[in-house]
Amino acid sequence: MKRHFYVSDDLDELEQVEEELENSGITTPHIHVLSLDDVDVARHPHLHEVEAVLRTGVVHGTKIGAALGIIAVILMLSLVQVMGWADRITWMPFAFLAIVILGFCTWELGFLGIQLKNKRFARFDKALDLGKHVFFVDIEPENEPVLAEVINHHPRLVDAGDGPSVPHWFIAMQDKFRLFMKTMP
Repeated sequence: MKRHFYVSDDLDELEQVEEELENSGITTPHIHVLSLDDVDVARHPHLHEVEAVLRTGVVHGTKIGAALGIIAVILMLSLVQVMGWADRITWMPFAFLAIVILGFCTWELGFLGIQLKNKRFARFDKALDLGKHVFFVDIEPENEPVLAEVINHHPRLVDAGDGPSVPHWFIAMQDKFRLFMKTMP
């Protein structure tokens, strides 16, 4: 799956593009709008905005924190083993300490990450600061012609390149969740 980026200053047109893509079989979890003007985006009910938390580096920071936490836990448990502390008492306090260390590292770096911008969107900072909006679509190779046909009807959209997408299973999970929410009372 590939992510295609487009820049525009017209949210009405982006809403129309999203509706056309959805009518062509591209589901909503594949389509997103990144904008600094949350109020104006909210006035367009068919636009699927990037969640505020995903605009930050919280996910990346949390992953790094978990990795560092695992390293710290391994070092701590190795020290306990080498020093023979677990032989004098049980492993239970050290197991709890390992959980606390892992949790703290994960939480702390996630907290630091939430204060930073998402690196995947850094290349659009200038356009966003100028009041433009970034429209992106996660598309599977067999749906590339559908995207190209819809985009060709909107010459004011500026192609801003492509990049890696979220995993296919993640979007499939979002599709199933939306279907579940529609069918349940």
